[in-house]
Amino acid sequence: MQSLDQAYGAMQAGDASAGLRFYRLLADATLFLLLEREAEDARVDPKVFDLPDGPVLLAYDSEERLAVMAGGGGGLPYAALPGRLIAQQMLGQGLSLGLNFGTGAVSEVLLPPEALRWLCEMLEAAPVEVEATPAQFFAPKGLPEALSDALTFTLGGAAGLARAALLAGVRYSDGRLGHMLAVMDARPGAEEALARALSEALVFSGLEAGELDVTFLASSDAVVVALARVAVVFEVPDLLVQAAVERAAPGMDGKPPRLR
Repeated sequence: MQSLDQAYGAMQAGDASAGLRFYRLLADATLFLLLEREAEDARVDPKVFDLPDGPVLLAYDSEERLAVMAGGGGGLPYAALPGRLIAQQMLGQGLSLGLNFGTGAVSEVLLPPEALRWLCEMLEAAPVEVEATPAQFFAPKGLPEALSDALTFTLGGAAGLARAALLAGVRYSDGRLGHMLAVMDARPGAEEALARALSEALVFSGLEAGELDVTFLASSDAVVVALARVAVVFEVPDLLVQAAVERAAPGMDGKPPRLR
């Protein structure tokens, strides 16, 4: 089964954390959105289906599942877009999203407008900048597996933006206790994007805000020696450079497409 299938199946089985995991995966997945006609430059025209529950757009988490819906004939126009972008573009239009409709997949589900609005609100989570001085580091304690999963997922998708991340418990000079994630050797200009992505990871892990502090360090910083002795290490993959394609799919070139 694919990741969305697993998360949705677990959510239906009553796993309290699986719902957050499902929406996190949905936001970061590349979805294949069915179109009325072939995309023109950065403008796409989604095909709208008028169902008894209201207007619906259809999207699939793989080209194979899109082909299943088409009866194997292929030829249906589509755009490959991040799930978060589709949800944000649909916001406020009264549209539902039919995920993997007609495929028999575990994750075949209708996401109503209120579910998409909730997802967009979750994605708006922004980090808050504070100043604090660490006085002591210790091995992290009592953090849920959902946080480890969320950090692994987020940092695994940050290839080339940093070298690694170190998670440890911390006591600050004012006596406050908490946990700190130190991102090591972040690429210049990448700190804001990494901070926002990690803030999302915290939201989708189910932890309350303020339970994890994020900082950015260089390997040469003196504090790293003490931190590394007790920290859990999260690896960040190296960036794999691939040959550029002649034309990027709509929404995958950094320019959000406009849904008509």
